[in-house]
Amino acid sequence: MNLGVSEEHEELRASVRRFLADRAPIARVRELMETKDGLDQAVWDQAGQQLGLQALAIPEAYGGAGFTFAEQAIVLEELGASLYTGPYLASAVLAANALLASDDEGARQDFLPGIASGETIATLAFTEDNGSWDPGAIATTAIKDGTGWRLDGHKSFVLDGATAGLILVVASTDAGLSLFAVEPGAAGLSRTTLPALDQTRKLGRLELNGVTARLIGSPGDAAAALDRTLDIAAIALAAEQLGGASRALDMAVEYAKIRHQFGRPIGSFQAIKHRCADLLLEVESLRSAVSYAAAAVTESPEEIPVLASLLKAYASETYFHVAAENIQIHGGIGFTWEHDAHLYFKRAKSSELFLGDGAYHRERLATRIGL
Repeated sequence: MNLGVSEEHEELRASVRRFLADRAPIARVRELMETKDGLDQAVWDQAGQQLGLQALAIPEAYGGAGFTFAEQAIVLEELGASLYTGPYLASAVLAANALLASDDEGARQDFLPGIASGETIATLAFTEDNGSWDPGAIATTAIKDGTGWRLDGHKSFVLDGATAGLILVVASTDAGLSLFAVEPGAAGLSRTTLPALDQTRKLGRLELNGVTARLIGSPGDAAAALDRTLDIAAIALAAEQLGGASRALDMAVEYAKIRHQFGRPIGSFQAIKHRCADLLLEVESLRSAVSYAAAAVTESPEEIPVLASLLKAYASETYFHVAAENIQIHGGIGFTWEHDAHLYFKRAKSSELFLGDGAYHRERLATRIGL
């Protein structure tokens, strides 16, 4: 497995970082937090049409760029570092991988080119009001209706669910879990934005009352596809968490250099030095883990069921710890609304819970390996 950092990877990272610093700085993030969808359409279009970020890991046969998940993980890390508010995780990761994991070639041809170009913003809806990330808890039902299907139930905590232009819904049929495509204007569908601790991440709730839907694949074949999709999404989210943790650490170190007490920078005090050194160890350990898991998505897919849960548990706890320590090192100002430290703290907490926290993933891993 190739874990080296190539010159092309460094160029990709640098270009994405420059783009986000120029077009999506933290001041713009604060503005978009107050909007319904958190989307700057011009930035999203530029990311798709000029940088090709949405197309990066989608095969060329479906309008994508044909790169691997390792390249996409670099993009996700930079998005996490900048607290990007757009629907990249929902559309280019969750929805795209759900389609790629299905065996429906027609659906892939119909939907993936729009996702790759950025023209279609898609999402995956599987979690419900019970808050469980376990696919076994899905209660939304799908009933055959002539040549089509009708869905009844609800979905909660759907990433960008209130504004997405294509919704992939997981529902239960007589044959088992199945995947369906729902158009945003479908009769019987109502969507609302959920209030959230992390305002940089938009979550929606969907009510489905006899909603007409298109079956993707065959009835009952979504369980395995959903498992793979959620595993890849967990690794993708961990890459985002790495970016956020790294940026929070940089903020803490920079402040420790310029904040003076007793005539000295606080970074010269042993207690602060040790704190920063411990945080650096945690972040760099997470970086190694993300790099390995991202490479494994393409090169060693048989390892993914184990790596995904291990990585998500570690990434969640690392990001939250670093974000909390960043506030502590900043002292009183770190607790204020005006300072950016609290934005990373809230994103760290929401990311810890999204797709399951550390306890959930350790239990999931134990179940998978038969403990």
